[in-house]
Amino acid sequence: MATTAELFEEPFVADEYIERLVWRTPGGGSRGGPEAFDPKRLLEEFVNHIQELQIMDERIQRKVEKLEQQCQKEAKEFAKKVQELQKSNQVAFQHFQELDEHISYVATKVCHLGDQLEGVNTPRQRAVEAQKLMKYFNEFLDGELKSDVFTNSEKIKEAADIIQKLHLIAQELPFDRFSEVKSKIASKYHDLECQLIQEFTSAQRRGEISRMREVAAVLLHFKGYSHCVDVYIKQCQEGAYLRNDIFEDAGILCQRVNKQVGDIFSNPETVLAKLIQNVFEIKLQSFVKEQLEECRKSDAEQYLKNLYDLYTSKLMEFNLGTDKQTFLSKLIKSIFISYLENYIEVETGYLKSRSAMILQRYYDSKNHQKRSIGTGGIQDLKERIRQRTNLPLGPSIDTHGETFLSQEVVVNLLQETKQAFERCHRLSDPSDLPRNAFRIFTILVEFLCIEHIDYALETGLAGIPSSDSRNANLYFLDVVQQANTIFHLFDKQFNDHLMPLISSSPKLSECLQKKKEIIEQMEMKLDTGIDRTLNCMIGQMKHILAAEQKKTDFKPEDENNVLIQYTNACVKVCAYVRKQVEKIKNSMDGKNVDTVLMELGVRFHRLIYEHLQQYSYSCMGGMLAICDVAEYRKCAKDFKIPMVLHLFDTLHALCNLLVVAPDNLKQVCSGEQLANLDKNILHSFVQLRADYRSARLARHFS
Repeated sequence: MATTAELFEEPFVADEYIERLVWRTPGGGSRGGPEAFDPKRLLEEFVNHIQELQIMDERIQRKVEKLEQQCQKEAKEFAKKVQELQKSNQVAFQHFQELDEHISYVATKVCHLGDQLEGVNTPRQRAVEAQKLMKYFNEFLDGELKSDVFTNSEKIKEAADIIQKLHLIAQELPFDRFSEVKSKIASKYHDLECQLIQEFTSAQRRGEISRMREVAAVLLHFKGYSHCVDVYIKQCQEGAYLRNDIFEDAGILCQRVNKQVGDIFSNPETVLAKLIQNVFEIKLQSFVKEQLEECRKSDAEQYLKNLYDLYTSKLMEFNLGTDKQTFLSKLIKSIFISYLENYIEVETGYLKSRSAMILQRYYDSKNHQKRSIGTGGIQDLKERIRQRTNLPLGPSIDTHGETFLSQEVVVNLLQETKQAFERCHRLSDPSDLPRNAFRIFTILVEFLCIEHIDYALETGLAGIPSSDSRNANLYFLDVVQQANTIFHLFDKQFNDHLMPLISSSPKLSECLQKKKEIIEQMEMKLDTGIDRTLNCMIGQMKHILAAEQKKTDFKPEDENNVLIQYTNACVKVCAYVRKQVEKIKNSMDGKNVDTVLMELGVRFHRLIYEHLQQYSYSCMGGMLAICDVAEYRKCAKDFKIPMVLHLFDTLHALCNLLVVAPDNLKQVCSGEQLANLDKNILHSFVQLRADYRSARLARHFS
């Protein structure tokens, strides 16, 4: 049994239990063990073990039943004990209620007795106090102050309390009978007031906060209390302005007083407010005037910078509590009101002159005299005719590849405008903020978008040569690239700095509309310039083909001695196209790249298609044409435009009509790539064959 009990180890797993039992049984191991496997012995061991387990189960079951009976017995005893405790608790609760009622009764009696005693004691105290005041009043009548409270300097607090009350009483007395005594009381009142203020001043210099609080509490009921506050404020500022930054000094002073004033005065908010007002009206106002008046008329940039720095000084950020911030804001505005009223006029005037100077400095560095861009009338008519016909109406401008766009200039203009927006945000009245921000925005549009970007676009358009020019410098794509980069910067400033200032005002829609108009105007000019540039590219290709392509290329004299894989004209055109494709990809971004490349690809295909229509092809010449078109198609893959590649695939299939055997013409024409083409197009390519007029070919194609 002991052995069996050892086999029940936690956690119990039946399979492992059987394994351990078998392992411990002699003859129960594997064949490779020290003893041979004996199934009979193992079976016998299992039977005996099962009997032992049954005996153990019976014993455990009897033990469980015994424990259950014991548990039930103890539960009954516990329930009985709980019932007895509940009864005892109810009795105790009843006693407690009786005691509580008795205490309430006694408390009521005590309160009633206290009220009666107070009713008796209060008149008695008043009578005693009145008697004392009459005694002190008699001393003033006699003209000789004998009481210790008036002669002992250490009892100045008690004397002040008495004289303050006597002073109030004397105010009610008739002047003709009590003029002398009223004069003596007033004189003593004034003397004690001066002594208290002097005591407060001395305590402040010694740094004795408790004594200052005590004296201030006494002076609170005197007329000279405000003078006490003035003395405190004056002494607080002694030695406070030692740094170069008066705003930092003022902030530190207010912080120190803010922590201290509550421990001294019963009305700390009033004292602190008076200190702040004193600092602003005496120290800060004169400092602000000194800093601003010097440069107000002579240096607008320095004036705006000083105004912004002073108005947004550390004192504006100093936390005096929510109840004092409004008061602080009013004080600050009272100092700056004369400067803030015309702030936006100074801001816009400076921004215009500064922007004009930045642009003029740039054009001077390029030795460029800005020309006026004509608008209206004949100039507009010429422009529309040139856009639609590409006719050279007037001489084009040679800019020598200069785009007249400068990222440095743009950054400077945006930086100036950014600073203007920041100043506008802090210096403008909330009701005027959207309107002022819009004025700054219009200046940015005028100088950045119109005077710089739009001027560069107009100049670039005027500098695009006609489509029949040779070796033209097609730099307008550089203008496109720089204009896009600049406009991204402009758009970022619009969202980051202008939008927060106008987002909740009607000016938002006005700004968005103005921005939309500017974008549309520039996009129209960019589209016009890109279209002209593409025409120039096609013109350059035409010149290459006209100069390099020979009629003998496709109709060689010796059909059996052609060594070249494609013509020289094809090589030069493909090299030129690849260069232009790379330039377009570098000059544009997003979907604009695909749009322009698709347009160039379509025009490139049309050019090659029309070019091939000009020649007659022998069998070997047709093979050369196919090789040329294959090279053009390889070039078209660089466009990565499916439509362009499809056009050249179709053209390549058409070129097969130049070399295919006459018997196979109909089969080739009905192929997948040519089946959907117009029959006239197919016929036009077949007509280019040198053997087209043979009766056999005409019969097969008809």
